[in-house]
Amino acid sequence: MRLTVSLADYGVGNLHSINKALVNAGGDVRVVTDMGRLADSGCIVFPGVGAFDRTMERLAPHRDGIREALASGVPALGICIGMHILFDGSDEGAAGGLGLIPGRVRRLTAGQIPHMGWNSVETEDGMFDGVGDRHFYFAHSYFGDPEDRALVIGTAEHGGAEMPALFRKKNVYGCQFHPEKSGISGGRFIRNFIDFAKGLQ
Repeated sequence: MRLTVSLADYGVGNLHSINKALVNAGGDVRVVTDMGRLADSGCIVFPGVGAFDRTMERLAPHRDGIREALASGVPALGICIGMHILFDGSDEGAAGGLGLIPGRVRRLTAGQIPHMGWNSVETEDGMFDGVGDRHFYFAHSYFGDPEDRALVIGTAEHGGAEMPALFRKKNVYGCQFHPEKSGISGGRFIRNFIDFAKGLQ
């Protein structure tokens, strides 16, 4: 059984890489340009391209419906900015986020900014089952800082400091890294998410 995945198109980036990765992992991808349709989805992926305020400009009118869908158990994956918008707000902009994860997205203070490159992700979560090389590609200047630290299920090191890299709140995952740009390991991560989402259907 293939899973229908709604891929949110914020209108600010190229979706080719994540679309291809989802298809290769066994998903039937539906690119959604009307953010109101996300509330009726069986699985949602918020891709990792764009700026916080510009992204929320498209999502804000449908915030309540999207939140209700996620709260009802719809599986979702947020990648980079797609993870940031799950928080209450961000240092990157003035708009409010979806508010699914209480907390704020903060600007990096350690090491080179923006942080661009490969880092090892430390986690015991099942989303990394079968992932051999745990180096994933990062490209960001901000990171998620949840009020509930138990929601941080994976970390990476940057500038000598530990940085949250993987989040989970029940049926919703968020990653700071870009699995669609992380080769074989990223492909396995996305396949694990597809399997996870199928298990919730």
